[in-house]
Amino acid sequence: MTTSRQIVCAHCNAPVRVPADRIAETPRCPRCHEPLFKGEPIHLTAANFDQHVANSEVPVVVDFWAPWCGPCRAMAPVFEQAARRVEPNARFAKLNTDDAQDIAVRLGIRSIPTLMVFKGGRETARQPGAMNAGSFDRWLQSVL
Repeated sequence: MTTSRQIVCAHCNAPVRVPADRIAETPRCPRCHEPLFKGEPIHLTAANFDQHVANSEVPVVVDFWAPWCGPCRAMAPVFEQAARRVEPNARFAKLNTDDAQDIAVRLGIRSIPTLMVFKGGRETARQPGAMNAGSFDRWLQSVL
């Protein structure tokens, strides 16, 4: 019996079931036909955050950031490179805390950047502060 994993489409926010043995074959959303993984972080909003975190059966690594934050901008290329390397084993996403203050308050985000990993809709790891590529890769490996 083939197992499947549910992934939420970054384009139309529809939950999609993909056979686990075909997840690395660049699956597309049957609803909007966009690739489910593009090797880049997706942009979450207050409107779609819970949909992606709660309904994804792959870990979701979220970078909580703001455009005015220097350390956030320094961390962005490291996060983007990790998305290219690690997807589809995890979904990488960014949430602008200025635009989604209610989510930041609900999750107790007190400094940015803050990185969080969600599995099955639950927070499983949190790391405040910017990291260089080596530190981020070590942290990511330890929490995924």
